[in-house]
Amino acid sequence: MITGLSSAALPYLRPASTTGSNATTTSDLQPEASTATDPATSSPGISVSQLKPLQGAKPISVTDNPVLRDLMATNWLMTHGANATQPAVSDDAPENTYAQVKVDGKVVATLYNGGSSTMTNAAAAKIGKLEDPPGLSGPDLAQWRADNYAKLLGGTVEKASTAITQSQWTPRQSSSAPYSRDQLDAAFQAMLAEGQKAAVQLQSSYLASRAQPGTSADISA
Repeated sequence: MITGLSSAALPYLRPASTTGSNATTTSDLQPEASTATDPATSSPGISVSQLKPLQGAKPISVTDNPVLRDLMATNWLMTHGANATQPAVSDDAPENTYAQVKVDGKVVATLYNGGSSTMTNAAAAKIGKLEDPPGLSGPDLAQWRADNYAKLLGGTVEKASTAITQSQWTPRQSSSAPYSRDQLDAAFQAMLAEGQKAAVQLQSSYLASRAQPGTSADISA
């Protein structure tokens, strides 16, 4: 049982505000009510008589805004094309492995057919900033990296069964290619058709519900 613990050893938290005799209350901070009435503020808001019609204003359709129209069409294409295409296989997927570098039987670096590589932190520290030779890509780059990694780490290169040759390699195409003018126009028309179809279905379901007995009432006085 601890009996010699002094209260001085315990931390003390002083709150930001106290309730002492010299504390300022909220009532002391209230501004005095003005006895004079300001005619400019006695009636808040804008009088209807002060409103003026906007001259030359006309509604703008999305069809008349090419930037917004193309943006909506692009979004429609991306949304509807997501399920129609197979996702691209990542460069560092296991089926894209080109070779592995091993030290004492342990994998310290993995090379892929596209030329990319992954490695342990310890291996990266030893390799440092190894500059790739210009012009190399794909399996040729993967082979060059594997050989140099093994030399710097004191390991060996084991080629994977999924490795391909340079002639078999196809560079990854950019996925940010813009849609053609015809694709955007067709997508926008399809989007409008979908909206009209949804509106007709909604109206039909509403009319059908109104036609059922007991769903309407006469509210005449």
